[in-house]
Amino acid sequence: MNNYTTLKKLQIIRITLLVLLLTFVFNCTSEPKTIKVSGVVFGTTYSVIYLGQENHNQQFDSLFNVINQSMSTYIEDSDISKLNRNEDVEVDKHFKRVLKASKEVYRNSEGAFDPSIGNVVNAWNFGAEENKFLTDSTIIDSLMKFVGLNRIGLIGNKIKKPKEAYIEFNAIAKGYGVDVITEFLETKAVNNYLVEIGGEVRVKGENIEKNSPWRIGLDEPRFDGGQSVYKAIELKDEAMATSGTYRKFKIDKNGNRYAHIINTKTGYPTKTSILSVSVIAPDCTTADGYATAFQAMGIERVTWFLNSHPELKAYFIYEDEAKNLQTLNLNDFPE
Repeated sequence: MNNYTTLKKLQIIRITLLVLLLTFVFNCTSEPKTIKVSGVVFGTTYSVIYLGQENHNQQFDSLFNVINQSMSTYIEDSDISKLNRNEDVEVDKHFKRVLKASKEVYRNSEGAFDPSIGNVVNAWNFGAEENKFLTDSTIIDSLMKFVGLNRIGLIGNKIKKPKEAYIEFNAIAKGYGVDVITEFLETKAVNNYLVEIGGEVRVKGENIEKNSPWRIGLDEPRFDGGQSVYKAIELKDEAMATSGTYRKFKIDKNGNRYAHIINTKTGYPTKTSILSVSVIAPDCTTADGYATAFQAMGIERVTWFLNSHPELKAYFIYEDEAKNLQTLNLNDFPE
């Protein structure tokens, strides 16, 4: 090889390296922008707003698919569906984390939150088009024999449970999905974001686009199916979840309204004046679980409970005896 050819090759290599270096510098120094991603997941909608340099839509979809394949009772071959059919299955890290979080809320709420109540919820047929009200105590009593998250255990990667037990994480999975997306964003050094799935939300930093804190709307309880904001609050590096009874309920022959929240001690729907409860917590999995638990526990028990749990804040909207809307702020829930 002559000197001329060698020199030309060296020049080409230098130019290539320079282009790569300039590309790297440009990518590292380009200004971040507000990116908005939205779609449908878990039978509801989601929205992600963050300050960054790259659209992670595909990664979000991949994470959602993994969570669904682990814990969706609507997917026939998901891990949880196989488990409920008593098939041999090893659960993944997502299932383990949600089970661990569920057990913590289960213990702290003295069983008011219990993902093993799924068969009883299904028996009451909540969500059906007809306003059917099941009153066959024999069916409920037979199903309640196998309710109790303390009966569910984890050995290695396998779940141990009574064959008749049925597990579903619908009351906590949305919150967990929010946390998974926020954890992913933080691995990408994203420090300003809002992640929301079906009304469950977690934020960090600020809304840079509006140069203001993240503001979240609380839905007004409406029985006509409409949607409007009752009030807006500011969140800072925290999560919020809301459990409402005003969209899914049944009415008995005497006109009493029963919530879709099942009493885990009796197996019957909760007769309650609480229309919604919003919970703020450090993460959305915790907020989601306690929002459901607080619906079942009632205001008096929750008030006592929160005296020893300063990390949680709660806001109740309920009806008084005259059917007027009342509110209750606990642990300095933001006004």
